[in-house]
Amino acid sequence: QVQLVESGGGLVQAGGSLRLSCAASRLTFSNYAMGWFRQAPGKEREFVAAINWSGTITYYADSVKGRFTISRVNGKNTVYLQMNSLKPEDTAVYYCGVDFGTQVGVGADDYDFWGQGTQVTVSS
Repeated sequence: QVQLVESGGGLVQAGGSLRLSCAASRLTFSNYAMGWFRQAPGKEREFVAAINWSGTITYYADSVKGRFTISRVNGKNTVYLQMNSLKPEDTAVYYCGVDFGTQVGVGADDYDFWGQGTQVTVSS
C-alpha cells in the first residue's frame, strides 16, 4: 500500500513562510506526478499545486501563483511545497497526493492516494 506522510505545517503570522514536505514510500516515486491540495473547514478539497514526474512541469492555483513553489527530489522520494507571503485565507489542512495517470492532474479525483494531511494556520 502506498504511503504518503506530510510534515512541516504549523502556526505562522501573515506574511510568513512555511515549507511542507511529503515523503512517499511503497511506490516508484519518480514515475508519477504529485500534487498538493488543501481543505478548509466546511469547504471542499481544492487544488494548490502539481508537478510532473521529472519536476519539469508545474501547475498552480491562481490563488497561490507567485507565492508558492512546488518541487521534488526523486532521490529522496519527497515532494515539497514552499509557501511564502502566507495569508489568513491559506489556513487549511494540506494534503499531498499521487497521480497514477498519464497527465498531471489538477482535480482531486485525478489522485489515487493521499497522505493524512498537515495543518497550516496563518494568523492575521
